[in-house]
Amino acid sequence: MIKLFADYVVFTLIGLAPGSRSGEALNFFIYDTLKIFLLLTVIIFIVAVIRSWFSPERTRRILSHNREYVGNVLAALLGTVTPFCSCSAVPLFIGFVESGVPLGVTFSFLVSAPMVNEVALIMLWGLFGWKIALIYVGTGLLVAIVSGIVIGRLKMEKHVQDYVWQIKVGEGELVEQTFRDKVVYARDYTRDLLKKIWPYVVIGIGIGAFIHGYVPQDFLLRWAGRDNPFAVPVAVALGVPLYSNAAGVIPIVQALMSKGMATGTVLSFMMAVTALSLPEAVILSNVLKRKLLLTFFGIVAVAIICTGYLFNVIL
Repeated sequence: MIKLFADYVVFTLIGLAPGSRSGEALNFFIYDTLKIFLLLTVIIFIVAVIRSWFSPERTRRILSHNREYVGNVLAALLGTVTPFCSCSAVPLFIGFVESGVPLGVTFSFLVSAPMVNEVALIMLWGLFGWKIALIYVGTGLLVAIVSGIVIGRLKMEKHVQDYVWQIKVGEGELVEQTFRDKVVYARDYTRDLLKKIWPYVVIGIGIGAFIHGYVPQDFLLRWAGRDNPFAVPVAVALGVPLYSNAAGVIPIVQALMSKGMATGTVLSFMMAVTALSLPEAVILSNVLKRKLLLTFFGIVAVAIICTGYLFNVIL
């Protein structure tokens, strides 16, 4: 239905020729905009209902586990059900550290929260199929867990800014709500979140549409093709300056895959955009000292690159 509508608008009402660069780019933009916002509305609403059972304080207490490796796994899993971007997860990071949650565990959450969530899973499933969706979620969790364990073993607590240890976070819980209250909360949350993220989603779709319609096939194959041994680190390096949540970058990912980029390279690009971003680095620089900040970005980047190479070999 959506595809037919996009075809009608572009090729009948506007009169662009099928197969032309402008026609294919505009068709991609209209089709993906309608499809993604429909998916987002439904998914965010469902996630918000689930989220209404969790407060940041309750999440913190769940993460405070005596066995660190268990804490890393729990932190990564909890990150998948908390719809935070890389920047909005930072305040929770401060709360986790202050409350005594091991530093490595907090980093597992910081990596997982923006990289892996229900929105990414369902949208990837709808656009690329269940195999790609599960591969992305599985590798995202693995990167979060391994990165957190490595940082925890390095014992770098002294490289957290001193003021973070002095912050006292309140212990308030969410007020008990009826199911009707949760639905109203989910409706308002969905509306407010869409108001905040829609420009990023549209920009992401626009970039994807431009790539789909105008970027030549040989350009992508030359810089990030299957035979380029440096395709994965190049993709990660290009992803770091960008800032988007998973929903915003998926249209770009779709366009890149349609141009022939290897699956592992594309997944690495998506992970870099969502888990490593310049705005996140700016915010974290006020929380972490330089050595820990560089260590965090370096470990996660290396883990993402290794993941990309692994899946390029497997797939």
